[in-house]
Amino acid sequence: MSNPVSEINTQIKEIIMAALGRAVADEVLAAEPVPAFGIETPADTSHGDFASNVAMVSAKAFHMAPRKIAELIVERMDLTGTYVERCEVAGPGFINFFVSRSYFSSVLRDIQKDGEDYGKSDYGKGERVMVEFVSANPTGPMHMGNARGGALGDCLAAVLQAAGYYVEREFYVNDAGNQIQKFALSLDVRYQQIFKGEDAVELPEDSYHGADIMDLAKEFAAIHGDSYMNKSEEERRQALVDYALPKNIAKMKADIAKYRIEYDTWFLESTLHNSGEVMEVVNILRDKGLTYEKDGATWYKATEFGGEKDEVLIRANGNPTYFAADIAYHRNKFSTRKFDTCIDVWGADHHGHVARMKGAMDALGLDGSKLKVVLMQLVRLMENGEPKIMSKRTGKAIQLADLLDEVPVDAARFFFNLREANTQMDFDLGLAVQQNSQNPVYYVQYAHARICSILRQEEAKKYNLSEVTDAALDRLAAPAEVELIRYLSSLPNEIIAAAKEYEPARMTRYVMELASKYHKFYHDCRVLNDSDPELTGARLVLCDCVRAVIANVLNMLKVEAPEHMASQDEE
Repeated sequence: MSNPVSEINTQIKEIIMAALGRAVADEVLAAEPVPAFGIETPADTSHGDFASNVAMVSAKAFHMAPRKIAELIVERMDLTGTYVERCEVAGPGFINFFVSRSYFSSVLRDIQKDGEDYGKSDYGKGERVMVEFVSANPTGPMHMGNARGGALGDCLAAVLQAAGYYVEREFYVNDAGNQIQKFALSLDVRYQQIFKGEDAVELPEDSYHGADIMDLAKEFAAIHGDSYMNKSEEERRQALVDYALPKNIAKMKADIAKYRIEYDTWFLESTLHNSGEVMEVVNILRDKGLTYEKDGATWYKATEFGGEKDEVLIRANGNPTYFAADIAYHRNKFSTRKFDTCIDVWGADHHGHVARMKGAMDALGLDGSKLKVVLMQLVRLMENGEPKIMSKRTGKAIQLADLLDEVPVDAARFFFNLREANTQMDFDLGLAVQQNSQNPVYYVQYAHARICSILRQEEAKKYNLSEVTDAALDRLAAPAEVELIRYLSSLPNEIIAAAKEYEPARMTRYVMELASKYHKFYHDCRVLNDSDPELTGARLVLCDCVRAVIANVLNMLKVEAPEHMASQDEE
């Protein structure tokens, strides 16, 4: 898999190191170790395609002014057989490198060769990574926060895969503990109200008030009638949960599938209790002297491992806490399933949980630094410039299913990746359904469809793009062409950066900028030109490479790359 920028950087480093070797042999520089130096793309590429700070960082080692060092290096550079055409010293000692036209042509050749794999790398070396995201309680429908978490988590997993990691996606189903008890109580009250009336049985304030609870109770009653009214509370509630929970989980899976997310594993919390892993974790911590008994409960000394306060693991009634189960779950990921890195996508309200969970991994003898947490801020749904009211307690939450009924999946997934996870965002319903350049996803898809439209034209079909010569590609020298190719070359490193920073929003920004640069090129450079078939062939290759890269990025985001759009069939 090709990485043009990495390859030219390696070539430039070899040129520099060879020149330094000659300078030492000529005894104009001392035989000292060369400090690590960088090669980067300057903000203003008129000063060079690449630049190095080698002379700047070597000043102390060589006891010489950086500019003098740079001059000695440049004097001894051999550029034979490289993509570097010339170099020069700039400012206090930077070395600027200008590459030949053949370098830019080679970028297009790489894209043609790699096709759907262009942008991928082996940076991650197959390291095993688990990305756990959404993991909504199965006690009710998924909401807007889950919609953002789903898009972020799924696209982050895709970015990591493209960067060479082995990745699994996981949904953690909280089918045990207090939430399920509250779910059972809420169903029970609604079931009894069907036969006794709402005034006869009060629904507690802290229970679930959503319409979905009433619907499930009515479905259960339609099947069983009032036969459970005379049974014990425990038996009635268990029957209600056994009926309702699988239906909720099935609904979750259906909504997630509609959102184009495919999980490798749906992990049930109950399996941790049934297998004894929760109590095993408690016993490990107890054996390490990290627990104590107080008020009939078992406490974990969380403050010894970065927690703000000690935490209860086993309540006085003998039931494990959610925290105990969560420790067991993360231990299962690291110790049982042998993931090297585990990434959790959590709501920002869980920020206090980060340090204590990392600390718990350290307490177990695992490496808490290998647990990475992406904290996600809230989403505000906007309509006609006004926020849509959301209240889970009153049952007026904006559900994921409702959102996908109003907004195309492409728009939802793209919009939720427009901002970094740690920033609050407004989701504009009106903008998401617009079919114009104001809509970011439409703008990008428009660029892809425009290229497909060009390639469908009879004039374009005359050209076999695989037979366009290097000499023809070397003619792509107009500023808009060079800038476009330069940007195409940066995709592999952009994916690596997104993977390293756990920031899939970099990919939406990248593809939006690519579409913008393509539209500028299309405006500045006539693609189909009967009077210059050689240049036409080269520009068609450039168009096709942009098409391929847009499609590759959209595929990572699981957003469609349409070949036809309204008003797009003719250009």
